[in-house]
Formats: sequence, structure tokens, C-alpha cells
Amino acid sequence: MAVRSASAKWEGTLKEGKGTLTTSLGEHQYSFNSRFEEGTGTNPEQLIAAAHAGCFSMALNSTLHKQDTPPEYINTEAKVEMRQGDSGAYISHIELVTEGKVPGIDEETFKKLAEQTKDGCIISKALSAVPMSVTATLVS
Repeated sequence: MAVRSASAKWEGTLKEGKGTLTTSLGEHQYSFNSRFEEGTGTNPEQLIAAAHAGCFSMALNSTLHKQDTPPEYINTEAKVEMRQGDSGAYISHIELVTEGKVPGIDEETFKKLAEQTKDGCIISKALSAVPMSVTATLVS
């Protein structure tokens, strides 16, 4: 199996410092403001959301193919919610909002398969300690 990697460098204090996240696609700047407020740059939670959306879309596509109802497309947005608690910040919920154009399937079946896929997606399994929900819409 393949091994994927990324690295992170942080310089300075927590609030005034700055960081760089490096992947095979290049460098991405992050800071306290981009992570805990609405500042410019990316943050670890956004990268988790991107990974989860990508994994779920692929997994749902595979599920639908196995049902002999191949989709024209699957589009997923993952919303990673972070909160502040007594012991610090934590990811409190992940919502997967997905839509698909899938000939030959009804809305109820699509929603059921999306819910099943949520639990079987590789990234969902890795993040299983976080409560998750999926909202699925069939596009005609």
C-alpha cells in the first residue's frame, strides 16, 4: 500500500507565529488567524475536510457502481466544525453534504447508500471518534 506524507513547520508564538504545511502539491501558509478565526491561508481542519470530501466521493462512487447504478458524478463538501471546550479546541462534528447525478436510482436508496458509505469511507474510519452526519441529495 502507498504511504502518503506531509510536513508542517511552525515559527514564533501561537498567536503571532506562522506556519507552512508542505505536501507534494507545494507549500500552504497557515496561522492562528487562519485556523481559529477567518484569516488568510489554510489550516489542518480544512485539509481534513478536503481529504474527507475526496475519500467519500470516491467511496460513494464505488458503492453505486457495485449496485449497478454508476453515477454521472458525485460532489461532496465536508464541513469540519471546531469548538472550544474546557480542555481546549476540538473537532466537534463533521457534516458531509453530497449530491449525485445517478440514473436509475431513487432518492431514498441514494440517501441509504450515502449513509452506509459514510461509515465505510477510509477517512471516516480514521476520524471515527468524531460525530459525523451525511446529507445526500439526488440531482435529476
